[in-house]
Amino acid sequence: MFRRFLNKFSKKIGIDLGTTYTTITLQDKGIIIREPTIVAINNRLDQIIAVGSEALKMVGKNPKYITLAYPLDKGVISDFEVTEKMLKYFFDKIFHENFNFTARPSVIISIPLDVTEVEKKAVEDAALGAGAGKVYLVEEIMSAAIGARLPVASASGSMLINLGGGKTEIAV
Repeated sequence: MFRRFLNKFSKKIGIDLGTTYTTITLQDKGIIIREPTIVAINNRLDQIIAVGSEALKMVGKNPKYITLAYPLDKGVISDFEVTEKMLKYFFDKIFHENFNFTARPSVIISIPLDVTEVEKKAVEDAALGAGAGKVYLVEEIMSAAIGARLPVASASGSMLINLGGGKTEIAV
């Protein structure tokens, strides 16, 4: 019951989890994070040492014991654990606190049109493991249409092209 009470005050987060970039929006604030989808991992300590722009700066300069991981491939999760840790890093960056002791955010994540049920479950589980309270999945092309303020509920048609770093989708 207390958790339900806290969830009334939870933040609403929108995430475009892309192969090349991850973009995060916060309700009433717009885009607050746009970072490369890359993570630097210290293999000796089995620990993430940099995410996003900081990890990208290490490309070509990293010693052998630091792996640079791109956790998404063609718009879907290719490394679940790294994706979950990356999302946790971004959530912590947004709120500067541990979600286990606060209202957990509701998260809307855009996904490609052709993902499987297993791939959808991986996205949902990664977000929940990172600290999300509720996770809603929306097809990227629909998310783009809503963002462009197209009349998605009307009988009129629109053509959309979503050009991503790892995938391009076209829909009418």
